[in-house]
Amino acid sequence: MSKTLYEKCGGFRTVSRVVMTFYDKALESDQIGDYFESVDMKRLIDHQTKFISAILGGPASYSDERLRQVHAPLDLSHADYDEMARLLAEALGEHGFAPGDIQLVMSEIEARRAPIVTKGD
Repeated sequence: MSKTLYEKCGGFRTVSRVVMTFYDKALESDQIGDYFESVDMKRLIDHQTKFISAILGGPASYSDERLRQVHAPLDLSHADYDEMARLLAEALGEHGFAPGDIQLVMSEIEARRAPIVTKGD
C-alpha cells in the first residue's frame, strides 16, 4: 500500500512548518499581506494546517461550500490567489518537497480556485 503525500512528507509536524513559512511570506507580500492585518493568526494557522493536511491526503476535509463561505467576505481576486499559490509552492520547496510533489499539491490548490476567488481581475 502506498503512502499518502501527507505520510510521505512527515505528517502534521511538516505541514505545520510549511504553513508557518507560508504565512511568514504572506504577511510580507505586497499583494496579500493586508488581508491578515486583523486576523487571529493562531486560529488561521490551525485551519490552514488542517486544510493543507487534507490536500496532502491527511485526516481532514474541507468542502467547496465551506471554502466559499469562509473566503466570500474577502473578495479575493485571481491575482491574490496566484500570489498565495506562488508563496505556498515556495514554502513547500523550502521544506524539501520534491518538484513532482509540489506540482501535485499545486494542482489540488488550483482545483479549489473557483470557490475562493470572488472578484474578477
